[in-house]
Amino acid sequence: MVVIGRGGETGDGENRPAGLLGHYRARDGSHGARVELDLDRPHVGLVVGKRGSGKSYTLGVLAEALTGADGVAPVVVDPMGAFRTLERPPVSARVVEPRVAADALAPREWCRLVGLDPKSGPGSLVWRAAAEQETLAGMQEYVDDADAATATCRAAANHLRTAAQWRVFGGDALAPRHLTERPTVLDCAGLGRAPTNTVVAAVAESLYRARVAGALDVLPWLLVDEAHVLFDGVAAPSLRQLLTRGRQPGVSLVAATQRPSALPDVAHSQADLLVAHRLTNRADWEALAAARPAYMDGTFAERTPSEPGEALVVDDATESVHALAVHERETPHGGESPRASELNRHGGDERAGEPECITDGGGD
Repeated sequence: MVVIGRGGETGDGENRPAGLLGHYRARDGSHGARVELDLDRPHVGLVVGKRGSGKSYTLGVLAEALTGADGVAPVVVDPMGAFRTLERPPVSARVVEPRVAADALAPREWCRLVGLDPKSGPGSLVWRAAAEQETLAGMQEYVDDADAATATCRAAANHLRTAAQWRVFGGDALAPRHLTERPTVLDCAGLGRAPTNTVVAAVAESLYRARVAGALDVLPWLLVDEAHVLFDGVAAPSLRQLLTRGRQPGVSLVAATQRPSALPDVAHSQADLLVAHRLTNRADWEALAAARPAYMDGTFAERTPSEPGEALVVDDATESVHALAVHERETPHGGESPRASELNRHGGDERAGEPECITDGGGD
């Protein structure tokens, strides 16, 4: 058995948590030796691959592995509804429509979130409202009562009203301890890019602060699918903080994307674990090539697999590279695209025995 991410350590490894990631392939195509992932220490991981190659599936395998380990807690950001099946046993995750506190965002980020220049009149007013108030309702009231030009107040109020329509602020905002008391899936499938960025920014920041303050007795792992849409929004500063400083307080980040070329350079340079599935885009190859470690023989184009479910794992902790088959999910995979043939088949079953309906094709 090989434990990825655990290098140069002595002592009894059996007492340190690890989770099954996959198996080497034997020559006859059967499963070879187990390949596990270290869950004892915090890590920064990237899971990359084109659509349908197994990227989201691998993220689900990791969430399941984390569920079975003591001392860690997975929090999954689900932008497409692919991870709702984690609510089934043995994971039994809590799937929630996320709510965040308005004051989880800094005043500058509020201006960026609603698309206002902080140096403009409306942007300056939103900045002051965010600095003075803890809730979005309080910010709106502050703007309505502000001693400012009518046009300035109206513009600021309109932008805050748009944010209120996202329905992610207020209510029962998820505190770090609530997020980590059991596996949690943040269901962002019904949200647009801006509100999803808002959720991720608030959650990443709150988990980091809670660990720095010693308010969490578990190590959180934030698993983010479709991460490329978050590194150019208000979530970017909080995610960069986890990339560069999260390991010290014990917050892990695993970012999954089909477009590694859209991630910032710091994401590639800070990752100590890379799981690469099939890629075909030249820009994505070049992004990985720029971060290729010296100990890796050959190029990513030469070594990444061509079949779904297979992966090339680059482990910086042990300075090693592994080709493996990803472990099968214990919960159903919710990331597959629907098929018309499946809809037709199920529809046909439901209508079996019904008389055929014939129309006359008549006009108006």
